[in-house]
Amino acid sequence: MNLVLMGLPGAGKGTQAEKIVQKYGIPHISTGDMFRAAIKDETELGLKAKSFMDKGELVPDEVTIGIVRERLSKDDCEKGFLLDGFPRTVAQADALESILSDLNKKIDYVINIDVDQSILMERLTGRRICKDCGATYHLVFNPPAKDGVCDRCGGELYQRADDNEATVQNRLDVNIKQTKPLLDFYETKGYLRNIDGQQDINKVFSDLDVLLGGLQ
Repeated sequence: MNLVLMGLPGAGKGTQAEKIVQKYGIPHISTGDMFRAAIKDETELGLKAKSFMDKGELVPDEVTIGIVRERLSKDDCEKGFLLDGFPRTVAQADALESILSDLNKKIDYVINIDVDQSILMERLTGRRICKDCGATYHLVFNPPAKDGVCDRCGGELYQRADDNEATVQNRLDVNIKQTKPLLDFYETKGYLRNIDGQQDINKVFSDLDVLLGGLQ
């Protein structure tokens, strides 16, 4: 099965990716992992990517697409893959279609884990971290026994600057603007499947399992 996984920050993409990989035995391919592997192996494209990253610049599409092509050509992708973090634009989605066509493959599903913005806001702004031992809590899903105090060491809990409401809202707005054209592109292609990510984690995976079971 050849899958692309999408979802806004806080939608639970990482959790579901782990569960899919564990059950179906396909490689989870994230853009970051691909770059790190290409740089570590010192491939020509990896070194090109590193030269941009070292300068704090975005890696150009042609390099990113080349690294994706190399990765999808590897033997462990023979039975399928789960792409995460690529494509990010319609141009990259077009390039992916071309890569897969060359490899005699096609996308089975683009899975979008769909969660309402207000719930994402609650998930993303609820994190609290202990100043002393670094333990992580969540005001809704994993609250401390005593408000503002770490259960483990009694240290003070704080909210990271990038977890505040204004920063999170901006992050969501940027992601929505970026992903909408992609979702439209894949809906037109007939690949898009929306999964309700507001349910319990295991129920989300159960819905995914039903969807993916049809591919076997």
